[in-house]
Amino acid sequence: MRNRLKVLRAERDWSQADLADRLGVSRQSINAIETGKYDPSLPLAFKIARVFALSIEQIFDDAD
Repeated sequence: MRNRLKVLRAERDWSQADLADRLGVSRQSINAIETGKYDPSLPLAFKIARVFALSIEQIFDDAD
């Protein structure tokens, strides 16, 4: 699944570790999501959306 996580994080000048701390996950998890190696669970996707004050659809794109 493609996502805009890296761009959104960079716009806020957050490191992967900063975002991971805000979400309660590891930095490695953030890296895996950004690179498309891991799709977040639905609860984590909602947390990500809340942190960025966006809808899930504005962050994640399920088109292949």
